[in-house]
Amino acid sequence: MPGSLTQSFVRAGRRARLTVCVAAVLSFAVAAPARAQSTSVDSIPGTLVRFEMVRIPGEPPLWIGRTEVTWDMYDAFALSRPDSTGEGLRGGADAVARPTRPYGAPDYGWGHAGFPVISVAYTAALAFCEWLSARTGKTYRLPSEAEWSRVAELAASGGTLAASSRDALAWHAGNSGGRTHRVGEKDRDALGLHDLFGNAAEWVTGGDRRPVTRGGSFRDAAERVGPDARAVQDDTWNERDPQIPQSRWWLSDAPFVGFRIVREP
Repeated sequence: MPGSLTQSFVRAGRRARLTVCVAAVLSFAVAAPARAQSTSVDSIPGTLVRFEMVRIPGEPPLWIGRTEVTWDMYDAFALSRPDSTGEGLRGGADAVARPTRPYGAPDYGWGHAGFPVISVAYTAALAFCEWLSARTGKTYRLPSEAEWSRVAELAASGGTLAASSRDALAWHAGNSGGRTHRVGEKDRDALGLHDLFGNAAEWVTGGDRRPVTRGGSFRDAAERVGPDARAVQDDTWNERDPQIPQSRWWLSDAPFVGFRIVREP
């Protein structure tokens, strides 16, 4: 992909120009969800990036990304310059810091366009949400753990992911080949979401305001992927980062961690 994050950061000493050449809306030929939900196609002003949000039933109302945040979306943030947003800029997007150069290739060479963003720290996911909110005038954020659990219970039709459903819905250690996959290749769950379980584990904000990941990832055993999967960052997630202090943007040894966004009505 021209202008991708990995390609740009490996160019010695040069700041990459933002060129996001992305298909307008990611669409997937998959079975219809058990419950048809309202959807919205959102966009990032000044780019060709489009992404789908799905309305979650219940109160308070909530919209959640149909897929995990992709590199296409994240590149629009990471490669933008404060003076390059033009008329599409709203609010204080210029004030949001951009990611520093990562240690190594953050996508591990597994795939970029259409793949879930990985190797991102919790603070980087928060910064993306802040930037996206400022760019669009809408409020995007990470889900709370309670919100994610509510979504997962509905997505799994009762809170338990049946063994017979795992291969159809989730990338796990038994079928992933040890890597992430393009979003939307697995079937939609009961809410119409892709990859809520498996592929990349998803950052959420815990009840104590501490970050945790939920859902499990491609490296977890099949039985450990699902609504109950939960992990807390430890030192092994950033072992190879030689910086002192270590990067607040990247996790050098956590290619299994990504995130999904929610939008307030």
